[in-house]
Amino acid sequence: MENKKEIYLDNSATTPLSPAVKQKISQMLEVYGNPSSLHSLGQAAELELKSAREAVLTALGVRAREGEFFFTSSGTEATALALFGSAHAKERRDATRILISDSEHSSVKNTADQLAREGFEIVKIPTRDGILDLDALDAALDKKIFLASFMLVNNETGARYDIESAFSRIKARYPEAITHCDAVQGFMKLEFSPSSLGADLVSVSAHKLHAPKGVGGLYVSADMMKKKKIVPFIYGGGQEKGMRSGTENTIGIAAFGAAVRDILPRRAQNAEHLESLYLYAYEKLTALGLRVNQPKGARVSHIINITLPKIKSETMLHFLSADGVFVSSGSACSSHSKSVSGPLVAFGLSPAEADCSLRISFSEYSTAEDIDALCTSLSSALARLVRIR
Repeated sequence: MENKKEIYLDNSATTPLSPAVKQKISQMLEVYGNPSSLHSLGQAAELELKSAREAVLTALGVRAREGEFFFTSSGTEATALALFGSAHAKERRDATRILISDSEHSSVKNTADQLAREGFEIVKIPTRDGILDLDALDAALDKKIFLASFMLVNNETGARYDIESAFSRIKARYPEAITHCDAVQGFMKLEFSPSSLGADLVSVSAHKLHAPKGVGGLYVSADMMKKKKIVPFIYGGGQEKGMRSGTENTIGIAAFGAAVRDILPRRAQNAEHLESLYLYAYEKLTALGLRVNQPKGARVSHIINITLPKIKSETMLHFLSADGVFVSSGSACSSHSKSVSGPLVAFGLSPAEADCSLRISFSEYSTAEDIDALCTSLSSALARLVRIR
């Protein structure tokens, strides 16, 4: 019997490797030198790191001497470096307030929770309906502001937050406040630069871009570096200019660079394709009677969240998976948690609704036929599960 085609629509969790990345990984299997070694094999590996770093900085729109980019093991580690690294850089007796949104990824939320245990005050800015509440932000601003960390794109709802306005307001009143953006879900999907965002620090990740897992990175502004407003939290051999010790994952980093170089010339074309998929999916999903949790403000095109009619997301996931269709109930990083999605509740869903919601996420390789297959499977599942509920 012919195997059924897999319909993969969980690209915000991770992405399959692209042809360009597979080719680069194959080439890199022979580049086995340690990038810190002085001999020619080490220098060859170091050149690969340099090339990948330049590719990421170019894609970020960073000009010469505007800042540095440091490779890490993941977007989560990049964010930890941003928050812990700046929090521990200097003793602060007055500036102890950290602003985050109430719908941040767990890498920000849980790091902020730890910083709260260390004496920092955490203030959460509401994001109801996918809109960052700038009035609440204004109310939280005073001389205690040390750092603000807001995600560019919500990984569960696809809301695109107005980071520019938030950071502009903060910097206008408190220029020394540090601004960090988790751009993992927006990098290479949206055109932006740290400068356009007003961000001192920007986290990104490779495996959302058809590159391998285990690679991420942090942009750090030249001002942060010059004033020593960030310090490492992993110490060792002094790799990555001392900011992130540990022998670099040369194969993964080179693949990250290859993914960025592959996507960059097609970024606008990909954006048009993803928007057409979003609109098509919206039409098909609402025709099934499903509610699309569409942000009332700006949104991206590669993430669409739906609420099922009193069918738990886990139940639907198992049904779809058995049918060869793969989506998500939310962030893959939180899939082991038994609690209801905080970001969806912050969006405005009740806990019961959040427990019955699915995230569908596209890549440039997704097609309208994939959406048709998803909707066929959903229709079958709804007919069966609603009947037996």
